[in-house]
Amino acid sequence: MTDDAAPEPLRYESAAQRADRNLVELLQELRVIQTGVQIVFAFLLGLAFTSRFPELDAFERDTYITTLLLTVLASAVLATPVAIHRALFHRGYKRRIVKVSSRLTVIGLVILSLALNGAVLLVTDVVLGTAAAAAITATTTALFALLWFVLPWTLRPDASERPPLG
Repeated sequence: MTDDAAPEPLRYESAAQRADRNLVELLQELRVIQTGVQIVFAFLLGLAFTSRFPELDAFERDTYITTLLLTVLASAVLATPVAIHRALFHRGYKRRIVKVSSRLTVIGLVILSLALNGAVLLVTDVVLGTAAAAAITATTTALFALLWFVLPWTLRPDASERPPLG
């Protein structure tokens, strides 16, 4: 039986090495997320050109526009760390880049979860009706909140469990 709550072994790295590693890990995570954003955006762009699109009611059109704009905003926010890195990477600001980029990533995840749930709302409203769409979207919204925000927060160690910086 392994102890998943045990702290990882200490890393003996300088602050600069830690910042380098953290930035590489963050940029890898952003690559994965950006692909999902691009898929949702492509779906939404194509949707406006389908034969059934003119049949959408005002609520569905509003949901579509809101979801499209949230997807664009998520893409912009999640790509910002790359732009910041490009502008500042040779200037010795790597720790600051990681700190700001980490915050932007969390904000981008919130926006992306809203966009994805907007897409769920739109599709389920068209296919199943408003009542079912509301119930399903409430469920997917709760799922995102639990998996993306509550679960990681609960896994954070308290101060007594954190290993000293090495």
